[in-house]
Amino acid sequence: MNEKINPNRLFLASCLALVVTSMTFAFRAKLNVVFGADGYGLSEKDMGLAFGPAFWGFTLAMVIGGPLVDALGMRRILFGAFIMHAIGIVVTIFATEFYTLFFGTLAIGLGNGLVEAACNPLVATLYPDEKTKMLNRFHVWFPGGIVIGSLVAYFLVDLNILNVGENISWQIMLGTLFIPLVIYGFLFLGQEMPKTERVSMGVSTGDMWSSLANPLFLFMAVCMLLTASTELGTNQNIEALLKEAEAKPLLALALTSGVMALGRAFAGPIAHRLSTSGMLLFSAVFSTLGLIGLSMATGNMVYAAAIVFGVGITFFWPTMLSFVSEEIPKSGALGLSVMGGLGMFATSLVLPIMGVFLDENMSGAQVLQRMAFLPAVLIVAFLLLHFVIMPGRKKNTPEKELV
Repeated sequence: MNEKINPNRLFLASCLALVVTSMTFAFRAKLNVVFGADGYGLSEKDMGLAFGPAFWGFTLAMVIGGPLVDALGMRRILFGAFIMHAIGIVVTIFATEFYTLFFGTLAIGLGNGLVEAACNPLVATLYPDEKTKMLNRFHVWFPGGIVIGSLVAYFLVDLNILNVGENISWQIMLGTLFIPLVIYGFLFLGQEMPKTERVSMGVSTGDMWSSLANPLFLFMAVCMLLTASTELGTNQNIEALLKEAEAKPLLALALTSGVMALGRAFAGPIAHRLSTSGMLLFSAVFSTLGLIGLSMATGNMVYAAAIVFGVGITFFWPTMLSFVSEEIPKSGALGLSVMGGLGMFATSLVLPIMGVFLDENMSGAQVLQRMAFLPAVLIVAFLLLHFVIMPGRKKNTPEKELV
């Protein structure tokens, strides 16, 4: 690797960029209440539509940004992320109705997508021999940022420790996003970026695109729709889903996210023992148990169920990405972006559907029971992947290629 490249600084900057992304997810859980029937009067369906751009905007940015990472370079993509984040934060702070909330969320979603489009291949390129370990460590800061954001929201809005007006408190909450934003912008400033792994391998653009038709990639793409919906659909609606459970939803979210951060920090040894496909099967089982538990729990038992659910969703997102990077390396930055984009797109569809269920007076427990169907399907899919597809793939792959 070029000696002018500073891997530690680039990795730290990537983590802080992901903190901005994840804090916005935590804050939207609180904005769901701020803009709801008791606040600015939006219905659950309206908020599902207003917050949808956080996910399909993310998808759009990843699908467009992924192929452009090689052409424009990671620096330009990350500059675009910084600008979109700044615009989105400002617009959302001054949002008072559906359309300003929609456009502020869209800008933030685009910024979040550009962060993932650039930083996933950046981390994979910086650490080619430790992809699963380092991608999980990078994605520590998605739940890590949610923990930070949940606690900031709890203290600034729920407890109102600054003793300001209700509207001012949530605006100050959003303003805290400028702290990691400015720091990650400074850390990336002037830094030399490596060539992506796909370019370094000499894989042509045509081979990159054709790899998306690989049956294994298509199988994992379908699974990504379900893994992301399980994780993000539930967490993003946590306030509405647990409001009848006699517990603090944001504290449950912080607890879930804390478990995720801890698990991802120690993903390296786990990956060596279970393999990526084994980790995904493990996640599907515990996610199903966690959602069923959350649908039945009340009071302090909600927090126990949140821990189980957190254990389940810990490895979903980063391990899906590392699996594609390891097993289908020719897909390059495009493959990682398509996978992430599909996950966010699926979540953008799930949120309005969950909103309709809640508007129809379906209880949060009933919605959680329906959501448990998604990881239950994944148990079957990952059993097939771990015990049939991967052993057959290794058996039919020449030993030289495996090495």
